[in-house]
Amino acid sequence: MTRVVALPTVMVLAAVVATLAADQLPQNQSQEPDSFDIEPPILKQNLSNEPSSTAPAPDGDVARLEKQLERAKRNAAGAERLCKIGVLSKVEMEQRLLRVVRCESDLAKARLAQAKKDIAMQESQFTAGETSKDELESAKASLAQLAEAAESAAAKRARAELDAAEANLRRQEKLLKLGIAGKSDVTDAQEKLAELKAQKK
Repeated sequence: MTRVVALPTVMVLAAVVATLAADQLPQNQSQEPDSFDIEPPILKQNLSNEPSSTAPAPDGDVARLEKQLERAKRNAAGAERLCKIGVLSKVEMEQRLLRVVRCESDLAKARLAQAKKDIAMQESQFTAGETSKDELESAKASLAQLAEAAESAAAKRARAELDAAEANLRRQEKLLKLGIAGKSDVTDAQEKLAELKAQKK
C-alpha cells in the first residue's frame, strides 16, 4: 500500500522539477544564439598568431566592428577572475584581452576611413555651395581627432601584440625545458617576435 501511494508522489515531484527547470531555461540562454557564456577551450592548432587584416574596413563595417568590439569586451570582462579560479588558462585570458585591443584598433581605422570619405563628400558639396565653411571646418576637426585616435589605437595594438609575442616566447621556452613543447614551437615564437620588432622599427 505504501508503494502504491509513494509512486504517484514521486511522479508528481519529478513533473514539478521538470516544469521548473523548463521555465528557467529561457532566462539563462544568451541573446545571441551562437554565443556561449563560457567559451570552449582554445586548442593550440586554433590559435592564430597572425594579427587581423591591417587594411581599413569598408563603409558598412563600422557597425559590424562595433558589435565585434562589444562581444570581445564581454568575453574579456571576467577573464582574469576566470583565470584565477582555473576556468580559463592564462593563454586564453591573454588572447581575449588582445582581441579587445585588436577590435579597438580595427574600429578606429574604420571610423577614420569613413570620416575621410565624408570629408571628400562635404568638400564637393562646399564647392557646389550646398554646405557652409563652418560645417566643413567642423568635419575636418573631427577628422583630426579620429586620426589621432586611430594612431593611438594602432600604437596600443602594436605594443600589446609585441608583449603577447614576448610572453609566448617565454612560455614556449619554459615548456621546452619541461619537455612539453618542441624546438620548432620556440623557433616559431622567436620568428614571430622578430617579425613584430621589425614592423615596429
